[in-house]
Amino acid sequence: MSVNISQVLVQTENGTNKKLSDFQGKVLLIVNVASKCGFTKQYEGLQELQNHYRNKGFLVLAFPCNDFGEQEPGSISEIKAFCSKTFNVNFQIFEKVHAKGSTTEPYTTLNKVEPSGDVEWNFEKFLISKDGTVIKRFKSAIEPNNPELIESIENALKA
Repeated sequence: MSVNISQVLVQTENGTNKKLSDFQGKVLLIVNVASKCGFTKQYEGLQELQNHYRNKGFLVLAFPCNDFGEQEPGSISEIKAFCSKTFNVNFQIFEKVHAKGSTTEPYTTLNKVEPSGDVEWNFEKFLISKDGTVIKRFKSAIEPNNPELIESIENALKA
C-alpha cells in the first residue's frame, strides 16, 4: 500500500500547524528523536546527511517523542537547545509527538507503511519522495551513514 503524507498536518515548535505538502519537491527523512537514548548520537549523522544533501533538495524533519522509556522528557525549547549545543543541529525540530499507541501525526499516517504497525523505538526513519510518498521505513539501528539509507536518499533525489 502506498502512503502519501502530503495532506498531513503537524505542529511546529511554536505551536502552529504546518501541512507536510509545504515540503513538496524535497526528499525528506522523518525521524522520531529522543535526547536520552542509546541512539541519540545519530543526531550527528542526521545533521551530516542534511549538510551533504540539503543543496540537492533533502531535509531532515525531527519529531521528538517520549513514548520509549521516557527518553525525551524535556520541553521543545530544552530539546532544541540540547540538539544545537551538543550536535550543532540546524534541521527542523517539531513539537513532541506520540509514535505508538494513541499516535499523533505524522505517525498516525506513517505507521501504515509496510511493515505496518507502531514505530518500535526512537530514531526510526521514514524516507519520503519529492511528491510526499513514503519510499521506505528504516529501523532505529540503521545509522544515518548506512549505505542502504544513503543509496535510497540519492536515488530519491535523482527521481
